[in-house]
Amino acid sequence: MEEDILYHFSLSTKTHNLPEMFGDIKFVCVGGSANRMKAFAQFMHHELKLPGIPEDIKDICEGTDRYCMYKVGPVLSISHGMGVPSISIMLHELIKLLHHAQCRDVVLFRLGTSGGVGLAPGTVVITDKAVDYSFRPQFEQIVLGKVITRSTELDEGVANELLQCSSSQNIPTVIGNTMCTHDFYEGQGRLDGALCSFSHEEKLEYLRKAYEAGVRNIEMESTVFAAMCRICGLKAAVVCVALLNRFDGDQITSPHDVLVEYQQRPQVLVSHFIKKHLGLVV
Repeated sequence: MEEDILYHFSLSTKTHNLPEMFGDIKFVCVGGSANRMKAFAQFMHHELKLPGIPEDIKDICEGTDRYCMYKVGPVLSISHGMGVPSISIMLHELIKLLHHAQCRDVVLFRLGTSGGVGLAPGTVVITDKAVDYSFRPQFEQIVLGKVITRSTELDEGVANELLQCSSSQNIPTVIGNTMCTHDFYEGQGRLDGALCSFSHEEKLEYLRKAYEAGVRNIEMESTVFAAMCRICGLKAAVVCVALLNRFDGDQITSPHDVLVEYQQRPQVLVSHFIKKHLGLVV
């Protein structure tokens, strides 16, 4: 095509020199919250000891209110909103951006929060396989009225290296399956939503089945993230902290300062991985 408009990023191959802007990108970190991804970009600016003031970094996507994007050296930090549809749109345009910018050997990370399954709050889960509501490692996409099934296996080497990094950072971390749902309430077996058609005992039975299937946390984006990265040949990892143990309840009751520290754990872990690959730490 003559021009490729990355509409939700407010970028275009005709109006922007994408190789010049993004050609040196080696790591892409995505997360749901715009504020959190801005904070992560500022954190990486400090960790990489780059010139300038971290607070002065600019949102490349300031022409739209859909997503935010910050470039910090070879690191791109992008928000993706909540749920499969929102992250899917972002990923399509991100993968095209990386192609147009002629980026090579890029590693993608999804940084996020989740509900733990049999884990203490604050535990970080590195995803082995992203699974659906039936604990199958697959993502179903409807294309022209037909169901297309794609594998959701993630890069084992990246996952193991992240686990090694967690030891030096003293961050409680496990590798396990991550269940991706279409909803925060009923889809995750919560009893505290506006609608609830099941009992406390039925909820616990479902969580026990999930645990037995290797599920250690629940969120809402991992399957499409894993599937799209895999089919496009991109190394990727999902790194999410558990804010609560779903066997103990549904609502997040930890104090704000505790939650802030929990949410920083995936960022610290991935930043160490990045610095290690850049030769900044041993």
